[in-house]
Amino acid sequence: MSGSIAFVGDGLTANGRWEEWFQEYGVHNFGVSGDTSDRVIARLESIVELQPDAISLQIGTNDLGRHRSDEYIVRNIETILWELRRQLPDVLILIQSVMPRERDYAETIRSINRHLWQFAPTQRARYLDLWPAMAQSDGELIADYTEDRLHLTDAGYGAWTTELKTAIEMLFERPPSSSSIPIQRA
Repeated sequence: MSGSIAFVGDGLTANGRWEEWFQEYGVHNFGVSGDTSDRVIARLESIVELQPDAISLQIGTNDLGRHRSDEYIVRNIETILWELRRQLPDVLILIQSVMPRERDYAETIRSINRHLWQFAPTQRARYLDLWPAMAQSDGELIADYTEDRLHLTDAGYGAWTTELKTAIEMLFERPPSSSSIPIQRA
């Protein structure tokens, strides 16, 4: 194994087959259906106790469903990152952008993601922008990736995992497994 990863998030994370997709790592799924950033803060201690080598965080969409403002969501995610860095100073952290969903939320999600992109480096965290791979031009989740504009289909998980695999390889500073290494012949 190349290290342990705690996948932290809501139902999108909970329903991921991370152990299957990231077999080379020790995987721990801390995804909880319906979770919000408040609830992740409340259960941070269980994640810290695990002492993972890396944490992949994807949270925020359920906060929107509970009519939380972009400022509220950003503050909570910043608190999560700050606490993780404080309690696990050497952990590798990957913060992912809030996933697109219905187009009505697009501007709020863009605002959240812009703030997360700016804040991540202050906590020595890497930021993964999922929008280019997951959003239509109007900011809605790509239709083939969802049946309800919120939860992911297998195709949606495939697109997400493709982006995540590269980001995790970079997080662990491993060479990309998706590209071949040219061998020079003498």
